[in-house]
Amino acid sequence: MFERVRHMLVKEFIQILRDPRMKAVIILMPIVQALVFGYAVTTDVRDVRTAIYDLDNSVESREITAQFLASGYFHDVARVASDAEAQRLVDEGEARVVLRFNRGFGSAIRTGRTGQLQLILDGTDSNTAGIVLNYAGAIAERYNNEVLAIRLARLPDQTLGSAGAVPATRSWFNANLDSRNFYVPGVIALIVTLVTLMLSAMAVVREKEIGTIEQIMVTPITQTEFILGKTVPFALIAYLDVALISVIAAFWFEVPMRGSLTLLFVATTLFLMNMIGVGLLISTVSRTQQQAMMSAFFYYFPAVLLSGFMFPIANMPGVVQWLTYLNPLRYFLVIIRGVFLKGIGPEVLWTQMAALAVLGITSLFVASRKFHKTLS
Repeated sequence: MFERVRHMLVKEFIQILRDPRMKAVIILMPIVQALVFGYAVTTDVRDVRTAIYDLDNSVESREITAQFLASGYFHDVARVASDAEAQRLVDEGEARVVLRFNRGFGSAIRTGRTGQLQLILDGTDSNTAGIVLNYAGAIAERYNNEVLAIRLARLPDQTLGSAGAVPATRSWFNANLDSRNFYVPGVIALIVTLVTLMLSAMAVVREKEIGTIEQIMVTPITQTEFILGKTVPFALIAYLDVALISVIAAFWFEVPMRGSLTLLFVATTLFLMNMIGVGLLISTVSRTQQQAMMSAFFYYFPAVLLSGFMFPIANMPGVVQWLTYLNPLRYFLVIIRGVFLKGIGPEVLWTQMAALAVLGITSLFVASRKFHKTLS
């Protein structure tokens, strides 16, 4: 048995690696995708083009303007002197934000009254606008605390404001709330899904197209040996990709790796059972490689959208949330981020791993039942 499987493995590796383009897909593509996702896929907003419309021109308005610009989130592109000029800059996209101070802002602050500043946003990109609002609120709150501290220092016996609860926030596992730490580990799951699904989806149907399935039919190889010989190379390639991206994440993007690499590779094994099972099922029911490729992409994109990688599952409709329980990528993403960012172990992640095991065994069982060592 092992001798026949070994010959199948040698055949598959020769068939995969003799094509220079396939080498690029296996090694170069994961590296490029990890770099692209690491730099491009981020919800952090920096250097927002900001126009300053200061009708007050007081010390206070200049101070808070300086705090906005020093934060790194806002970039001064223009100083405007009229409403029409401010509207033109926003309409033409030269400014995404207009920071406006009306007359009397400084005197209101000095006399202990509320000084109102206006933040005019380009709301065409609602996600960016919401993030900018949060940044502005944090800067304004910090400025208020500074003003209050100065006033208390000058008048220590005077009670300022009303008593209340002041939240002291602290973010665990990602202190700076860097979105890169959230997305880069998830790239491991996306690339393993894509590479394994595509390669396994081509495995059987390629033999049909090039005519070698007839030669396999007349050999003494069993169905189990054939499936092992076809799938083990793809699993080894997936392990290589996981190692490559993990190194890039940890040493290039400085994403913390707090958990166990052993647990990561065990979870990868469970996830590969799912992707190889789905890929083999696609390959056995497809008649051409083109049909198998289209079917693989038809599975891949909904799996990514329903995984929680880009959109929170909690924000999806109830019916769609139930569908995500059938998506192996959902569980694998939780495990990867738990291993990288939280450093948690199987005592916490066992439910995710159990779900991957159940789905993987089911998909492999269905694929093996569908596969027949016949031309039909």
